[in-house]
Amino acid sequence: MTPLPKRKISKGRRDRRRAHDALTPRKYVQCSNCNEMRLPHHACPHCGHYKGREVIDVNRD
Repeated sequence: MTPLPKRKISKGRRDRRRAHDALTPRKYVQCSNCNEMRLPHHACPHCGHYKGREVIDVNRD
């Protein structure tokens, strides 16, 4: 026989355990070159610039 809990875990104790499980929305910053929103510490997916210089060649088809 497998072990079973001796007592029911209360809603308060269960919810306190889950207090850190919430998802946080992503933070975005404005690109200094094209003013589009991008993730911080990432190259801009629209223009390819990072820290004032072009690091990715983005095709403009």
